[in-house]
Amino acid sequence: MNPDPFTLRELVWMVEGRGKFEWSQTASLMALAVNLMRDPKKGKAASPADFNPFAPRPPVPVLKGKEMLAALKAAFIKERKR
Repeated sequence: MNPDPFTLRELVWMVEGRGKFEWSQTASLMALAVNLMRDPKKGKAASPADFNPFAPRPPVPVLKGKEMLAALKAAFIKERKR
């Protein structure tokens, strides 16, 4: 492909679009392989979004103030049994 008629921005868009397209195909095949080998009684089916790095993810909750301190205390301080 001759890149002369395209701007750098257009070339970057093409590369990103191609990457997203190829990852969607790869993720679909990975989900298919996992679902073929899984035990349906032990868990839920995998979706292509589980393997696709470009798939939108839910936001991670941010703890603030007392919630953060309680989480840190629970993670790092063992309570003594009396």
